[in-house]
Amino acid sequence: MSDAGTEGGGRVERLEGEGDIAADYLEELLDIADLDGDLDMDVEGDRASVSIVGADLQQLVGRDGKVLEALQELTRLAVYRETGERSRLMLDISGFRADKRTRLTVLGEETAAKVRESGEPVSLEPMSPFERKIVHDAVAAAGLTSESAGVEPRRYVVVLPDAVSD
Repeated sequence: MSDAGTEGGGRVERLEGEGDIAADYLEELLDIADLDGDLDMDVEGDRASVSIVGADLQQLVGRDGKVLEALQELTRLAVYRETGERSRLMLDISGFRADKRTRLTVLGEETAAKVRESGEPVSLEPMSPFERKIVHDAVAAAGLTSESAGVEPRRYVVVLPDAVSD
């Protein structure tokens, strides 16, 4: 257990409780599907995080993470059913999201560098809200701004040049 102090202790306990509920739900799902997987729970910032790692869990990730997204929503519903509160729980399977986060962070950094060099805005391919958030964060960390454009499910990130001119 981490020493969260008194200020954030209640929040951390609540998020750990969400993680426990999610883990119970996911363990049951793995049993039903006759899949082996180990669960790792954590609290990252303001949300509970559960990762499933194991031999062959690619079918739980699905093409472009679509099955993973659906499982995350079902797991959030299971937490809501138990707590009565909406959950922002993040689910990862076989490191899919962690790898995607790394790739999208690099994409955001590289795109910011291109925009800074050219002075022209760059539009990226459509992304999920999760993916856009990672790119927006990477662009902001690189010192530029970005915005989302388009309509779901085809929303995309536009990286903007500095507004400052010499």
